[in-house]
Amino acid sequence: MNENTLHLIKKYYEAFNNGDMETFLGLLADDVVHDINQGQREIGKADFGRFMASMHKNYKEHLIDMVIMATPEGTRAAAEFVVLGEYLATDAGLPPAKGQRYRLPAGAFFEVEGGKIKRISNYYNLQDWIAQVSA
Repeated sequence: MNENTLHLIKKYYEAFNNGDMETFLGLLADDVVHDINQGQREIGKADFGRFMASMHKNYKEHLIDMVIMATPEGTRAAAEFVVLGEYLATDAGLPPAKGQRYRLPAGAFFEVEGGKIKRISNYYNLQDWIAQVSA
């Protein structure tokens, strides 16, 4: 496995957990491709920043049980983790928020180029999340 890529992805998730959006966004390529779980594709660091601002308004999340893997050449990586979250404000098209807590297995795939994250694709079971916040 490529240690540089492993370190990059670890730093990305550490910044996320610490709420350090300056470091978090600084690890992305300017033209980063973000494939949103069961959603659209966004391109560019500015769009990713807007997405994260919306996420922080609606959700409080912390990632645990992180496992990160990378290809030997370091151009691809994957991460598996558990999201511990709290649903703070109602997100469009989703159930009403009442501070519900959830625990959700998730994963992500990365493309890395020039020491920056070029693409990230996030995956989790949306129906599981809906069931948890609707209970």
